[in-house]
Amino acid sequence: MSVLKKLFDFYLNSSIHVALAVYALSWITLIEFDLKYDEVVLYFIFYATITGYNFVKYFGLAKFHHRSLATWLKIIQVFSLLCFLLLCYYAIRLETITLAYLACFGLVTFFYAIPFLPRNLLIDSNQNLRSISGLKIYVIALVWSGVTVCIPLINNQYTIDFDVLLSAIQRFILVIVLMFPFEIRDMRYDSIKLSTIPQRIGVKQTKIMGVLLLLVFFFLEYFKNVINAERLICLLIVTVTTVILLLFSEENQNKYYSAFWVESIPIWWLVLLLLFS
Repeated sequence: MSVLKKLFDFYLNSSIHVALAVYALSWITLIEFDLKYDEVVLYFIFYATITGYNFVKYFGLAKFHHRSLATWLKIIQVFSLLCFLLLCYYAIRLETITLAYLACFGLVTFFYAIPFLPRNLLIDSNQNLRSISGLKIYVIALVWSGVTVCIPLINNQYTIDFDVLLSAIQRFILVIVLMFPFEIRDMRYDSIKLSTIPQRIGVKQTKIMGVLLLLVFFFLEYFKNVINAERLICLLIVTVTTVILLLFSEENQNKYYSAFWVESIPIWWLVLLLLFS
């Protein structure tokens, strides 16, 4: 059991789970717009997510404790390097215009972790985008929505139309709401200067806001030019599931509640679509 727990913790800590969630959202985009499974772009997104997330999470640790890194962190570093090599392998097979758009999202991720801003703009001495009060959740949502909606379509020469814009807005809203349980969990540890949504308006109001945003997320589907009944049912199930997980989130939640169950929502959505299709 101890070995299984360590493997599961590695699965979460090495960002494989979050990468599967991003991969799932990207595949959902292809399904929604009736495009074929695109192995190159989906695998690129999967390996890029692992590389990017591990860079953001562990850059500071590796920078200041390089010689005394814990064994688990060294393993994650090696694993991330392998994922980076696979990322490069799939990158050279992508369309040139796709790479251009990916470069923009890559820069946002880079500056999210690397110090570059003047100290007087920040709440602390980290000097990166994640240190700007209240910005973190919107940066993550912007990158997720752009990568999972626009990149698969651009790589398949799909015209960015009104339905695509609505899907990007839906994805942006969903990611913001999925971040709420994490921010509620981290209220005990986050500096008040971070000004997260639960810190500003409280846990109860955050949950109310989340439910309202999920209603917008669902009903935006009715404004699309093409509405599919089976996909609409899947969207409803995902919306209800997300509402339940949001309402039951709390500060003293189980360590796997957000990191596994909440981040499984996109995977659950993909499974439903595959079952209904």
